[in-house]
Amino acid sequence: MAAKDGGAQPLNGLFIVDKPQGVTSHDVVGAVRAAVHMRRVGHAGTLDPMATGVLVVGVGNATRLLNVIVDHTKTYAATIRFGQRTATDDADGELVEAPHMSPLPDPDMIRGVVSREFHGTIEQVPNAYSAIKVHGRRAYDLARAGEHVELEARPVTIHRFDVGDARPATASNGDGVLDVDVTVTCSAGTYIRALARDLGEAFGCGAHLTRLRRLAVGDFTADDPHVVTAHTETREFTNRDGERVTRARAVLDVAAGDMAAHLITMADAVREAMPTIAVSRDEARDLRYGRWIKGRVGAASAAIVEDDGDVVAIVEQADADTVRPTAVFPAAR
Repeated sequence: MAAKDGGAQPLNGLFIVDKPQGVTSHDVVGAVRAAVHMRRVGHAGTLDPMATGVLVVGVGNATRLLNVIVDHTKTYAATIRFGQRTATDDADGELVEAPHMSPLPDPDMIRGVVSREFHGTIEQVPNAYSAIKVHGRRAYDLARAGEHVELEARPVTIHRFDVGDARPATASNGDGVLDVDVTVTCSAGTYIRALARDLGEAFGCGAHLTRLRRLAVGDFTADDPHVVTAHTETREFTNRDGERVTRARAVLDVAAGDMAAHLITMADAVREAMPTIAVSRDEARDLRYGRWIKGRVGAASAAIVEDDGDVVAIVEQADADTVRPTAVFPAAR
């Protein structure tokens, strides 16, 4: 197994963790960090505490791939509740009372509006309770402090928006609502809860998410055989002010000694994350010294010595006939 950075051979690669509900993406990173005894651990694409599903976690040298993976398309399964608004546009937020609520739509009406207004590139305003930074501070920190937060609209692309089963229901406060299952494939940076909010506003009845599960980040999927499942545990303790506090933490369902068996190696990780080009050992040496080599790439690509799967560098086109390294990986020991 891996040892602490600076000790024995560390792990380099990706884990696909199925994030449980009730913990943050940072909590999951902490659980992986503790399991593999490494500090260089990060994730590609934050999931809200309410959400479950695919969280791509990089360890060691693979943390340099996360900026590429975070830009991949995402696929989600979700349930949208029509007939109620919340402050956060999901079930974790307080209900927002709104006068003159319109009647609930039927599924065919929803499909029609989705087809006309929620496909292709659209302008989306993220919820104030999001991780977007405003003057160096997270929007959700400002919103929780009672400050007015107004985020600008930005373009996102909806590749797929399927409307599935719809179920009339009664909410816990007695409101009559309509729960609708949807599947969405979208560009990076799309907020599914903002889609739910905007769809509810299109009918004048309000809407928010009650369930969100990420099924895929690019080619990394929830049914991959490497998936590491996890669960949430809560504990109570007394803080320094004498208050009883409850905190949740992510607990991996894989023993620390078995984590390596779930690792997607660097070679496999880059093949799933981006285009690749084959290089010779001489070219690999040149790239590691920062030299340009002959070649052509259409987009940022990973240079690999195919004979042994040595991942050398991420390269981009320098001029018409040469490529240059933008990130270099040490040779495997």
